[in-house]
Amino acid sequence: MLRRFFSTAASTIVLLLMAIPAFADGTAAQAGDTSVKAWLAIASGIGIAIAAFGGALGQGRSISSALDGIARNPGASGKIVTPMIIGLALIESLVIYAFVIAFLLQGKI
Repeated sequence: MLRRFFSTAASTIVLLLMAIPAFADGTAAQAGDTSVKAWLAIASGIGIAIAAFGGALGQGRSISSALDGIARNPGASGKIVTPMIIGLALIESLVIYAFVIAFLLQGKI
């Protein structure tokens, strides 16, 4: 319970820190303020790192559970593999969305 609280709190803090440069006013970046550009670069890098890490954890858990289910009941492998592949595609799509958002933030630099 405590571990879940700390991971939720840490992810909330990181998301709040990433929102600051994402919603920064564009006039400061046009005026030559490099701190806004630096924060945008850091936010996009941290955002894609967190997304890739979370996607890897989700995919690892889903594959592990699917293989565990197949090992317990090999006859159900056909019913397990298809939903697993769909789940992996959905997990990967979230990582791709984060990648697109990172590119959009890089476009502001």
